[in-house]
Amino acid sequence: MHFLKTAYIFCVLMMMASMGAAQNIIDIKTITAGLLAGKDSSTKIIIRSITISGNKKTKEYIIRREMQLKTGDTVNAGSFNDELQKLQQQVYNTNLFLEVKPGLTEIAPGVVGINLAVKERWYIFPIPKFQLIDRNINEWIQKYKADLDRVVYGVKFTHYNLTGHRDLLRLTLLNGFTRNISFTYFKPVSEKKLNNGFSATGGIVQNREFIYKIDTSNKPVLFNNGNFSRKNYFVGVGYNFRKNIMGTHYFNIVFNHVSVVDSLIDPKYNPNYFKDAVTHKNYLDFSYTYRYINTNNAVYPLRGTTGSVRLLKRGFGFSGSINMFSVEGSYNKYWPLKNDWYVSAEISAKTTLPFNQPYINQRSLGYSDVNLRGLELYVVDGVAFGLLRNTLKKKLFTINIKTPFKSDKYHIIPFTVFAKTYGDLGIAFNKDDFRTSLNNKLLYTGGLGIDILSIYDINLRIEYSFNQLGKNGLFLQAQSGL
Repeated sequence: MHFLKTAYIFCVLMMMASMGAAQNIIDIKTITAGLLAGKDSSTKIIIRSITISGNKKTKEYIIRREMQLKTGDTVNAGSFNDELQKLQQQVYNTNLFLEVKPGLTEIAPGVVGINLAVKERWYIFPIPKFQLIDRNINEWIQKYKADLDRVVYGVKFTHYNLTGHRDLLRLTLLNGFTRNISFTYFKPVSEKKLNNGFSATGGIVQNREFIYKIDTSNKPVLFNNGNFSRKNYFVGVGYNFRKNIMGTHYFNIVFNHVSVVDSLIDPKYNPNYFKDAVTHKNYLDFSYTYRYINTNNAVYPLRGTTGSVRLLKRGFGFSGSINMFSVEGSYNKYWPLKNDWYVSAEISAKTTLPFNQPYINQRSLGYSDVNLRGLELYVVDGVAFGLLRNTLKKKLFTINIKTPFKSDKYHIIPFTVFAKTYGDLGIAFNKDDFRTSLNNKLLYTGGLGIDILSIYDINLRIEYSFNQLGKNGLFLQAQSGL
């Protein structure tokens, strides 16, 4: 009966999804058909000019910084479609625009002007927050019976383009089950060459309940004494630079003060939480991150490549303090196939040295998006992990729904619906002292589902997954470009 009930809910959600669906996808070939008609692939096309229209808040030179194609460039007719598509996706991937539509004017035979018509997003979001403190909706419903006391409320203010330089300001004021008072400011460019930027962050987070260990069946065990029993104060600065469009380097320094109540480090709970018999730790995080993005859509890619490498040095071990060095990397490849089929392979891995780490440095599989689909209710801690996620998907249909109000930006709400099947493999290594039932063994899951992609790259994922434990279930996930 449980399976039939889950299947019924899944079908209802699919029906709801079909009522409204899809992202505007501009066919570059229809734009270039007249220009390329009858031309040999080796024919040279000269770009006489590139103009930009529709940007009111965003500075034009910020947009041009993202464009690999420049005025005066010469392109072979055989590769012109690809170059124009790259131009469109590079500007769209700034996440500043709802739409980037290229247009062509043939000034003379083999000489063209390009106009990019952009439609800016709303950049200011004062969003009231009503947020679950559990890791996902399934855990909240199944384990805590949708208890409304386990929520956080407040406001989260974000401006994604504060001065028109693609700079982000985020202020968070949350209360309830968790308190969070924090800010982040990120400016990716801050000088004339547009290669260097900086960031600053700081805040206070207080938790009534938090994971303090994992049981032998890999379920999180929570500490809750009714008070704010864990506090984290942090402040940090960062510097970033890039010499090309697709790759960015980030350097960050963050100071952390983490404290817990005395009872947590008692043998009854987790004396290895900080490794030492202390109730607080001060440490510095020094990190370097390199990110590479060359895809048609940075949030929901269907073709292209992304990758990242992160080096983190946490503390230096002086007087028994935190001492950790970790290396983490990912490589993701996305291929378009024929007839709106797409396939992807996403690989990620991490190792931490030395292996003898306190509990707070043992996060591996099951946190955020670093998980096997189908093991969302489990956590596999460790000091090293590897993960492979494979997906095959088919675009089912696209629909544009007209809005009931007049707006030059939002006269339609676009949707796209994809059906998919997937299979994941993963492993997390930990020392014998901290092993659980899922450590140090190959894990595998699979399933099927649908993705509903809409405005602001909002992606609702409805997945029915199976795992090697013989468990199956319906999982709901949400992601956006906000």
